[in-house]
Amino acid sequence: MGPINDITSSLVIAQLLFLQAESTTKPIHMYINSPGGVISSGLGIYDTMQYVLPPIATWCVGQACSMGSLLLTAGTKGMRNSLPNARIMIHQPSGGATGQATDIMIQAEEIVKLKKQINNLYVKHTGMPLEKIEAGMERDNFMSPNEALQFGLIDNVLTTPPKSKVEDSDPKKCDTVTTKKSSSSPQLRTYSKKSL
Repeated sequence: MGPINDITSSLVIAQLLFLQAESTTKPIHMYINSPGGVISSGLGIYDTMQYVLPPIATWCVGQACSMGSLLLTAGTKGMRNSLPNARIMIHQPSGGATGQATDIMIQAEEIVKLKKQINNLYVKHTGMPLEKIEAGMERDNFMSPNEALQFGLIDNVLTTPPKSKVEDSDPKKCDTVTTKKSSSSPQLRTYSKKSL
């Protein structure tokens, strides 16, 4: 997942709903490498993550900044992961208001409401007190994976891949198996897994 906008949001939401229709128990893996983006688009993804039944493993690869960090921490508890050299950043929402004075006041009130709403979502998922979240969100707050772990944004910093429950030698446990024969080589099997 890259920058979060309406197009990205629509695609991710559709994939989450499709994967839920395929299985309500098989974990969904969401790989996040995002600088953040549009708040409403991100909240659409967030709400869908909370709505679907399968557990969702989130993985920070590269960066999870701004709204990307909220989606990272919104994964299923115990399944929120980061690779060791990724960066995670939280901050308060920002926006640019234009128009008449009354319109600017309305937009300012809305962004203050969004700030409170997002702070409460971080409280819910990190277990940190509101005061600590508010202080951490006041300015751009970049964290290493270990710092994000201490802050409660993630559960694991992975340096080696987790052991697979599916052995490559057992095609019955793979989602699809394609068998190809070649005259110059023995039978070749290719296994592929469905993923997000």
